[in-house]
Amino acid sequence: MSKLGNLGARLHRGEVGYDFVGNRKIWYGISILITITAILGLAVRGLNMGIEFQGGAVFTTPKHMTASVAQTENYAQDASGHDAIVQKLGDGSLRVQIAGIDTNKSDQIKDTLAKDLKVNPEQINADLVGPSWGQQIANKAWEGLAIFMILVVIYLAIAFEWRMALAALVALIHDITITTGIYALVGFEVTPGTVIGLLTILGYSLYDTVVVFDSLKEQTRDITRQTRWTYSDVANRSINGTLMRSINTTAVALLPVAGLLFIGGGVLGAGMLNDISLSLFVGLAAGAYSSIFIATPLVADLKEREPQMKALRKRVLAKRAQAAAQGEPIDSETSDVPGGDEPEDATPAAVGSRNQPAARNRGRGRPSGKRR
Repeated sequence: MSKLGNLGARLHRGEVGYDFVGNRKIWYGISILITITAILGLAVRGLNMGIEFQGGAVFTTPKHMTASVAQTENYAQDASGHDAIVQKLGDGSLRVQIAGIDTNKSDQIKDTLAKDLKVNPEQINADLVGPSWGQQIANKAWEGLAIFMILVVIYLAIAFEWRMALAALVALIHDITITTGIYALVGFEVTPGTVIGLLTILGYSLYDTVVVFDSLKEQTRDITRQTRWTYSDVANRSINGTLMRSINTTAVALLPVAGLLFIGGGVLGAGMLNDISLSLFVGLAAGAYSSIFIATPLVADLKEREPQMKALRKRVLAKRAQAAAQGEPIDSETSDVPGGDEPEDATPAAVGSRNQPAARNRGRGRPSGKRR
């Protein structure tokens, strides 16, 4: 077995692990810093909205022209009085995009541009987008995002509980804020493809989060019937148990997206790929981060505020202190459930530097109680 695969198996069995929940304040601080930077980027630079949202015109020139991209950009700006984006297409023609112009002036701009480029105006194709249509698209995008969020919260509240639904919502807002902030800082154009990318990465982030939540729900069943593990211990085990799965799926998903962004958009100059590839790349990375470092630690924080979980933590810490004072192993095999029987799925092994399972439990993935 490869070293990476062996590590994943050991993480799943609880033999090794990292205390994600115990160090949650560090991750919260990093996320707050990144989020503040993203919000400042949005406030200072704003989003570069495409013509689909602002309205404008797209002119496509004939093939094999002598004018360069830079020259055509200057011609378009002089003719329209607005900033222009010029891209060279694969067949040699140029795509001139001018946002925020009155569609009534498009014919005048087209004629002026044709004169500067020394081509027949009939050879330039013009596609017009009205500002009202662009505003309608923007409103529909926001409505779709709001409906998506509401349905997610309702589903998670029913399938799991309201604390997990709240944590997942915070993680999704975290991912959206970071992705849009990166768009503002980089200055990439926001198009319908960007909206599609955002919705895609939200679904991916939610999937990753639900995988951890499902494991957490299963392992915390009847958790108050034992005095060996706190809720945070079990939450940490759930993260570690699915850690390699999250890393592998994220890495595999990022590879083709990175190809679109850095090779297709950067090296080959296919700039039209940037609008969707950047949102996917940043969103996938942010989604993997939030599901591991934000969502589950936040659930543990909320659950630990419950009176029964506070009482459980008090009993667990008292038992550990007593075991340490007597020189006994902290992770005792003795069951505390009346009758000596402790459900195996009620006491999953917590992981982390402070709460490792006893050596005789290793290789089984959870502490064993007395078998019936």
